[in-house]
Amino acid sequence: MGKPVGELFLLGKATGTHGLRGDLKIRPLADNSDSLLGAKQVYLRSSGGEPQRFIPARVTLHKGNYLLRLQGLEEIGAVQPLVGCEVLMEYSDLADLPADEFYWFQLEGMAVADRVHGDLGTIEEVFTTAAHDIWVVRGPRGEVLIPAVDQFITEVNRETRQVTVDLPEGLIPDHDL
Repeated sequence: MGKPVGELFLLGKATGTHGLRGDLKIRPLADNSDSLLGAKQVYLRSSGGEPQRFIPARVTLHKGNYLLRLQGLEEIGAVQPLVGCEVLMEYSDLADLPADEFYWFQLEGMAVADRVHGDLGTIEEVFTTAAHDIWVVRGPRGEVLIPAVDQFITEVNRETRQVTVDLPEGLIPDHDL
């Protein structure tokens, strides 16, 4: 889902408006995120600005994006200046996930070790593809892109912040260490 920003979680970006009733079109950072659907409050931040708090009047899914209507701004002219803003939520407002699922910000910074090759480095970022999330791990073997799929991930330990993987040949760069 997005990166932490202070006490706020970056969820997506307002990319345009939709209709005449002031719906903002929100592009989420993570395709499988549904946190915005249950949001009781959101924050919008323009480039270099301070986050401003808003109460959602309505949130719906629409063609892979969200349509967000804000209380008190329920006509297109009122929300047009918000296009381009980042959309953020408080950590405490994020839905609890099952034990085997994680938000992106929870994974970033975790150490990664391969069953055969040992230390690969730390998860620096996560991004989404059409098929699955990709973990970008940087360390002694350079950059390793790990598909976040069950067959490669053997353990994620939240307490030790350690991930153990079992990667097939070809995913780890052949550097002489």
